[in-house]
Amino acid sequence: MLGAFFVGLVLLSVLAAAFTGRMEPVSASVLDSARKAVELALGLVGAMALFLGLFRIAEDGGLMRVVARAASPVLKRLFPEIPPEHPAMSAMILNVASNFLGMGNAATPFGIRAMQELSRLNPVPGQATDAMVLFLAINTAGFALLPTTVIALRAAAGSKDPAGILVATWIASSCALLGGIVAAKLLSRLPRFRLAGGAAAPAAGPSEDPSPATPAAPPFRRGRVAVAAGFGVAVVAALAMHVAGAAASRSGAEIARDVASFWLIPLLLASFVLYGWTRGVNVFESFVEGAKEGFQVALRIIPYLVGILVAIGMFRASGGLDVLVRVLSPVTVPLGVPPEVVPLAILRPLSGSGSLGVMSEILTAHGPDSFLGYLASTMQGSTDTTFYILAVYFGAAGIKKTRHAVPAGLIADLCGLGAAVLVASYFWRAG
Repeated sequence: MLGAFFVGLVLLSVLAAAFTGRMEPVSASVLDSARKAVELALGLVGAMALFLGLFRIAEDGGLMRVVARAASPVLKRLFPEIPPEHPAMSAMILNVASNFLGMGNAATPFGIRAMQELSRLNPVPGQATDAMVLFLAINTAGFALLPTTVIALRAAAGSKDPAGILVATWIASSCALLGGIVAAKLLSRLPRFRLAGGAAAPAAGPSEDPSPATPAAPPFRRGRVAVAAGFGVAVVAALAMHVAGAAASRSGAEIARDVASFWLIPLLLASFVLYGWTRGVNVFESFVEGAKEGFQVALRIIPYLVGILVAIGMFRASGGLDVLVRVLSPVTVPLGVPPEVVPLAILRPLSGSGSLGVMSEILTAHGPDSFLGYLASTMQGSTDTTFYILAVYFGAAGIKKTRHAVPAGLIADLCGLGAAVLVASYFWRAG
């Protein structure tokens, strides 16, 4: 499906440019998009090295088993083919939790690690399994407790209620999540998308070792546990002082956004390091071993990113997006979708930066607290960039046959964007 998308977008871009006289910008966009793809991949190296290093510390300390065991009641139903304490389970949990907390820098490395672990259970290398597709559909929803980027842009545009989109975004993103899960499950049963070459590896039975790749957890060291407890108390006290000091001049939403933006990643890093240290893990050596994978993964995903971003860049530069908006307007307007947000809806699965740019233009032109401002903000926060996620995650795992991943992701996008229109219309159109 990704191959068909690439071919179709390139050919449509060339045709659109030929008829609109935009061959020069399309030509420039090819090399520019390729350069940006490489810069984006190399920009991931630092984050990949950091979070894969932390993941290795958590693995060596036995934290991954604890995390997987805690979430196994839910994940066993969603991913019955994955052994309950396999490293893929814990990596998926950390990815979803990072997305939920708005930590995109952490979510991508954890998601890549999850995809690599899932590939070890793959009976047909190079072909996406049902678990891989379902995991990507969940990521496409991009459910976040605090969509910090959207809230920050609304605040910068002068909104009097920058966090006012939270409830609407939660509802729309939940619809995207549910739609993606249902689509991934149902599409996998169609003959067209059936897994070729055998079934996924079965879950380990009671007598089997469910995760031989994860070492047995070393015992806690009492003296170090006492130090860790003291550190935790000190951090909680410092956080309470920070909140109390800021409460006099800032709203609760602003304080929550500040904590989510600036406290969570340092605390995550400290927690992983401290947990491994209390277990007696050689923390720095373990971190270095995990971090070595970061550069290798970044190199592996470059070809996938170049292909996707070049095709999208050509489409935008050719004027194809404008043509598509005009073609869809007779359908979208009767459905209650204002023409101003149609480009945002089209770009959201394709380009995160592109959709952010359209949202910013709407906030500037119509005001962040207008109906269109609220609608654009809710749409931006309701789902994630499907094709970027597919390119990065499948590229890291060497997946070439994506099966039903693209339609499942697009259905999740459609559910989230459609729900955003309905919810925003209910909350704000009357005002």
